[in-house]
Amino acid sequence: MSGKKKSRENKAAGYYKLKTDAVERLVNAENAPKVTEAEIRKFSSKGKFNIPSWLKILLMKFWFAGAVCYFFLWGLGIYLHGLDLLVVLAIGLGAANDILVNRFLRSFEKEERENDRWMMVTVRKFWSVFLNVLYSGVVLYCVFRTYYAFNVVLGVDPNADASTAETMLGVEPVLFGILYLMFDMLFITIKNTFIKIFRDAEEKVSCTNSRGAEAK
Repeated sequence: MSGKKKSRENKAAGYYKLKTDAVERLVNAENAPKVTEAEIRKFSSKGKFNIPSWLKILLMKFWFAGAVCYFFLWGLGIYLHGLDLLVVLAIGLGAANDILVNRFLRSFEKEERENDRWMMVTVRKFWSVFLNVLYSGVVLYCVFRTYYAFNVVLGVDPNADASTAETMLGVEPVLFGILYLMFDMLFITIKNTFIKIFRDAEEKVSCTNSRGAEAK
């Protein structure tokens, strides 16, 4: 028994010595090929199924818009009506975007300001919440005008009394979140398009000026 035990110990010692030598060769390798961060993330990821970043962002924006609709519109709709309710909704949506959504987007950036293209307000100051509230008010107005248009198309008078409530398209979190996300991404896409056009024009002007200076 002692001989077998000693044999197993010798095999284990040889195995670990082999592993140690391999690690030392890797550490001391001078001409090791460079590995990009993308390749490292690819092989170091634990799960086989990874949700794309753009899908995470869209789901996050949709979820928070629907949550604000649920807690503010459904929760406070009994006590607030009309313009007062819209103002409270705009404040809730703006605060959620500034404090929660935008911070979430920045939390998994691989590069500085990489996810700014998914935000309308990219300012990182304490007063950015006021800009987000104003922007959310604009998006909210478009959302409710869309509800109004849907009801007109359905042949329902949105200004009618409660007797037509069964046939009227009401506001609920899922459709509200989808509409809010659609208008939000529409405005952000327009903003990004204008920024790209401006930057391209700026680069062309700078290239023209540099060529003119070289010609002189």
